[in-house]
Amino acid sequence: MTFLDIRFIDIVDIVLVAYLMFRIYKLIKGTVALNILLGIFAFVLFWLLIKAFGMELSSSIMDNVVNVGVLAFIVVFQQEIRRFLLLLGSRYNVGVKFSMEKVFMSESKGMMTIYNKPVVRACVSLAKTKTGALIVITKDSELLDYVQTGELINGVISSQLLENIFFKNSPLHDGAVIITGNKIKAAGCILPVSQNTDLPKRVGLRHRAAMGITESTDAVAIVVSEETGRISFFSKGQMEMGVAEEELQEFLNKS
Repeated sequence: MTFLDIRFIDIVDIVLVAYLMFRIYKLIKGTVALNILLGIFAFVLFWLLIKAFGMELSSSIMDNVVNVGVLAFIVVFQQEIRRFLLLLGSRYNVGVKFSMEKVFMSESKGMMTIYNKPVVRACVSLAKTKTGALIVITKDSELLDYVQTGELINGVISSQLLENIFFKNSPLHDGAVIITGNKIKAAGCILPVSQNTDLPKRVGLRHRAAMGITESTDAVAIVVSEETGRISFFSKGQMEMGVAEEELQEFLNKS
């Protein structure tokens, strides 16, 4: 046996691991989970190097650290782990993608775009009066955990209803509206706030909440700024600021 005895299955193994690492990187890019993953990778690499060089004392210490560290890691980073698993489940939900409902969605998908128009009209109207708003539109994941934090509405989408919810004297105007299909599921919902340091310092909590929900789920979000009246669109942890009416309609139709 030579020093480099590489079999075909080893090549397949390397390619598979490289692909999985790439997909995980794409999944958590721009989130705090990326820094955690890089820290774990550096620690494991250091641990393997110690074992490879046969450093018995250091290896024994690292083994004990790993044994205790797994539990400590779960306790300290439980929120980040939960968000990562939620993101993984919502973006790669095989049960949803191969369900019978998905098979017959091709016709209804085009029909659902008609409900984007009242959302756009409401956002444009709110922007003119500089009325702050945060609207989340679900995709595969219905975000039931976040729906339960607000007031259940379950009403058909209309621009008048959205404008009334975000009216400045409304008790629900500070929270988020969550839309699923053709229904406004709930209003006044509480969303996770993004810790992304790349966000401009001038943006408020609505923008950070919109970024947070699109980082941790497959939903898209719209924010109307209370200070400037500008409309921002969020998807997959990315933000488009100063979106015009036609652009917003196009973004929603594509999402």
